[in-house]
Amino acid sequence: MGLSYQILPVNILENDQFQPDFLAISPNNKIPAIVDQDGPDHRSISIFESGAILQYLGRKTGMFYPTDEIKRIQVEQWLMWQMGGLGPMLGQNHHFSRFAPERIPYATERYVNETKRLYGVLDKQLVGQDYVTGEYSIADMAIFPWLLRYEWQGIDLADYPEVSRYIERMQARPAVQKALAIQ
Repeated sequence: MGLSYQILPVNILENDQFQPDFLAISPNNKIPAIVDQDGPDHRSISIFESGAILQYLGRKTGMFYPTDEIKRIQVEQWLMWQMGGLGPMLGQNHHFSRFAPERIPYATERYVNETKRLYGVLDKQLVGQDYVTGEYSIADMAIFPWLLRYEWQGIDLADYPEVSRYIERMQARPAVQKALAIQ
């Protein structure tokens, strides 16, 4: 998007997200969160929740977030699909499959099966197009990171060939490579 930025790490393993300075930016104590020193009316603004951040940056820059209402609705649908479905369900999959102190077969099976269903939805959506709404957008920016841990999710990408090609296309984008290199 061509904006200048500074990354301030938040170590969730050290509970940085509960520090008052961070809670002032993200009251839900979750990452990501941003502070734009040149926000609306040239005033500073803090924004939390990835979908809200992406919409804000898309509007601010005029990039990756269409102004045409039909196209914008398509992008917003898939952004909300990620925020309300893909992200939360894959997050629960990660928790119960990898991190829960005790194994709960029902929970693990439920979230692995829902993950597979969501991969199927995405695979079908990608047929005949490179990106989720045809053109690269903030919806792709939100969806892609969740797909990087497909092995953790019990996913065999051979079962989702469109998603597999999508991951390859996304990983080939220079800005994505730059973001993935952030430590």
